[in-house]
Amino acid sequence: MPDVPLACSVRSCGLPLERRERAFTCSAGHSFDIARSGYLNLLQPQDRRSPRAGDSKAAVEARAALDRSGVGRALIDAVIDRVAALHLPPDAIVLDLGAGSGEMLGKACTGLSIAGIGIDLSGAAVELASRRFPSLTWIVANADRRLPIRDRSVDVILSVHGRRNPSESARVLKEAGLLIVALPAPDDLIELRALVQGQGLERDRVEAMLEEHATHFELIERFQVRDQRQLERDALVNLLQGTYRGARFTSWMKVAAIEPMAVTLSSDVCVLKCRTGG
Repeated sequence: MPDVPLACSVRSCGLPLERRERAFTCSAGHSFDIARSGYLNLLQPQDRRSPRAGDSKAAVEARAALDRSGVGRALIDAVIDRVAALHLPPDAIVLDLGAGSGEMLGKACTGLSIAGIGIDLSGAAVELASRRFPSLTWIVANADRRLPIRDRSVDVILSVHGRRNPSESARVLKEAGLLIVALPAPDDLIELRALVQGQGLERDRVEAMLEEHATHFELIERFQVRDQRQLERDALVNLLQGTYRGARFTSWMKVAAIEPMAVTLSSDVCVLKCRTGG
């Protein structure tokens, strides 16, 4: 695990964490062991909403299978290209909120030779990410709470169909840092949603996100990534389980009878910068 700007997650502490042989410690004596697979668990008891926090192992495996088959690659490539256009120095830090099993951050940092920190609430997701991309830093933590990252230490934050924390993002970003947010576009998976839910409602999420971030950030760029693929049944079921939590649907008879179909994968990508003095 490289030298990264981590901070203690114990309530009211926040002191810098320093790497020891098999643990990270702060000067107040709090210590966090590094797991055998290489990740760090900074989750505190008050950060858990349930005994099994985060996505299930089945949901994590579904998304990993989609990644292996290339589903979602257009969005990953677009975000990587946008980060590459920043020409970040080798010591730059990219932070991924809701990093899942690491597809986005792992490929971005591998291609650009920069350091990355991935945060996710799911221990299963973080363990898989740490095995796939051992050169990066993977943290189990609740990104909705105080981020276990030092002030003004991150160059880019990614939130790709994942968690968002405007005030904490503004705190940890450097003055010239950027926040890149990807949201499901109104027509994302519309064919699949129409089949399973009976209708494919279109809802724009961008304006609500911008309002949520307005105190700390301003929009500097917006673009859409859109891809349509003919998918087999296994991939469709993985999309339901890994993306839209298909297990919550009551219409499982429809899912059981699902057949290959063309599906739209569409995302709105917004690039934001911190407001001056924000």
